[in-house]
Amino acid sequence: MRKLTSGDLRELNLFKHYRIIRKWACKTNKLNDADLELLIYLEALDLFTKQDFKTGTYSYSWDNRRWNRLLKEGWIIVWRKRNRTTQKYHIYKVSIKCKQLISRMYRIILGEEDMPTTKLNNNYMEKVLITSINNVNKDKTR
Repeated sequence: MRKLTSGDLRELNLFKHYRIIRKWACKTNKLNDADLELLIYLEALDLFTKQDFKTGTYSYSWDNRRWNRLLKEGWIIVWRKRNRTTQKYHIYKVSIKCKQLISRMYRIILGEEDMPTTKLNNNYMEKVLITSINNVNKDKTR
């Protein structure tokens, strides 16, 4: 197996439509940009602790309710509970819902799937987003 180079990634144009795809994912799943990017980071870690979460949040805007919100909304789940003797802290992982969203974003980035526009409302900002989504869906070279 050969190692990927920066040229290989540039040829794939992975970041060509990333902003629109991120906005679509945030809008349809009621997340903000920092939450989504943090979930992508945590999904790459696979299993993590609350300290790993705190380390990941240093580069994002401060939101002291983020942990509880993501846990309550089902984006993060407990993988192993602590028992106060041998396991001193919980271990977490991202939920199936989160994994499916990130996988879908990857498929859209690679052009394997189109973004739907049906869940969006008809205010001005969402009409602009729908126009951008339609342009991305028409671009078959992504």
